Amino acid sequence: MEFDELSNKVIGLAIEVHRELGPGLLENTYKQCLAYELSQAKINF
Repeated sequence: MEFDELSNKVIGLAIEVHRELGPGLLENTYKQCLAYELSQAKINF
């Protein structure tokens, strides 16, 4: 996967997580959900 494609996918997943959860949660909550989404997309982090 090229860098541009990878960065677009990661940013898209981060936005999706934030849209689903909404604002105001602790950072760790977003972090765990983003980790799950990255794992589902088979993106190593």
